[in-house]
Amino acid sequence: MHELSIATSIVESVTESAAAYPHARILEVRLRIGTLASVVEDSLQFCWTIVTEDTPLAGSRLVVRTLPIIVHCEVCGSDSELAGVQSFHCLRCGQITADFRQGRELEIESIEIEEPDDAGPISAPPEEVEEAL
Repeated sequence: MHELSIATSIVESVTESAAAYPHARILEVRLRIGTLASVVEDSLQFCWTIVTEDTPLAGSRLVVRTLPIIVHCEVCGSDSELAGVQSFHCLRCGQITADFRQGRELEIESIEIEEPDDAGPISAPPEEVEEAL
């Protein structure tokens, strides 16, 4: 189950980013995960509950936005959103393509925190996480 290591890496990254807001409570962490990243959201949510215990993220929500696969066709120049991973064909001309424009992401999109003396939550975008967690 690689979701445990993913959740652990996210907690480490968010904890590091949140250090700029001492005493703030982390309410929510939003992720962008591409279909091709092969992450099982239910497993990730389960692991999130475990790895956030006794951390500044305890009690925070993990929100996952799943991104579809988008491929680009060199032959006709169009982008196509694929329905699944069974076939990598351009929907316009039928040409086989493996030029992925979207679908492999695994990124922290934003972190929502609440500062103790603040009237409400604010969104704090973390440093961009480009690497696979």
